[in-house]
Amino acid sequence: MKRRPTEKDWLPLSKPQKNAAELPSGEAFRPEWIDFDKGFRVGNLEPHERITQILKYRLETRYGTKFVTDRWGRGVYWQWICWLPRANREAKPVSNDTNFGSAKLTISQDRAKRIFQCGCAVERGFVSGKPSIPGILLKKDWDWNRLMAQCAEGTPLDVELRRLILREGFVAAISGAAAARFTKENFISAKQLRESADAAPRGQWAGFELFYPMPESEVRASSGYELVQGILGAFAEVVPVMNMCMQVPLVAAPGAPA
Repeated sequence: MKRRPTEKDWLPLSKPQKNAAELPSGEAFRPEWIDFDKGFRVGNLEPHERITQILKYRLETRYGTKFVTDRWGRGVYWQWICWLPRANREAKPVSNDTNFGSAKLTISQDRAKRIFQCGCAVERGFVSGKPSIPGILLKKDWDWNRLMAQCAEGTPLDVELRRLILREGFVAAISGAAAARFTKENFISAKQLRESADAAPRGQWAGFELFYPMPESEVRASSGYELVQGILGAFAEVVPVMNMCMQVPLVAAPGAPA
């Protein structure tokens, strides 16, 4: 990637005024709260310091719509966090009561490689069987179905993935039992994603991820506010991919900074 994606104009960079520190703008975030051994620190922090509140606030400011925050983990440290547009979930006639069917913006970690990952995910869940987690069985109105329909050579999705993976350094993956990862070294076309997804066992969880990988050294060399800006920049890059499979696309709010 030629440079880490940023969104410097989303909020002014001037020093906060008297009460601005209470806004979850990201200026109070600290890089050590991305812990490669424990996870993302969320507990025992003030609301405006939490990455959950910071990114929710910044996304809602940018797109002028409500986001739902979800996560995997409990206690002080969480392992995976996502934000999904509420309007897209509510538009689903069958699955409007669950988050599984909606495309979402995510942050996660590859602990073994000590890499911070920020981007988007579209879950497939289970295709068949009786999973123990309610609502995780694939339904016809899930965003996954629209995503897979475009996983072919020459589609707008293929063009966008080529740009992000081959030019900007993003990584695409099919996660689950038949995991496959695509980087600029081995990505050819979006058809590979469909082939890998078809190989995933129908009675086990699977999903799609598209993220920008940030090594621990880069995280540690950044300020907390720079990390927030970098995450938002990566989110902005993957939103077009999300829009290709969502029922209600994300569009910048009128008057929102470019």
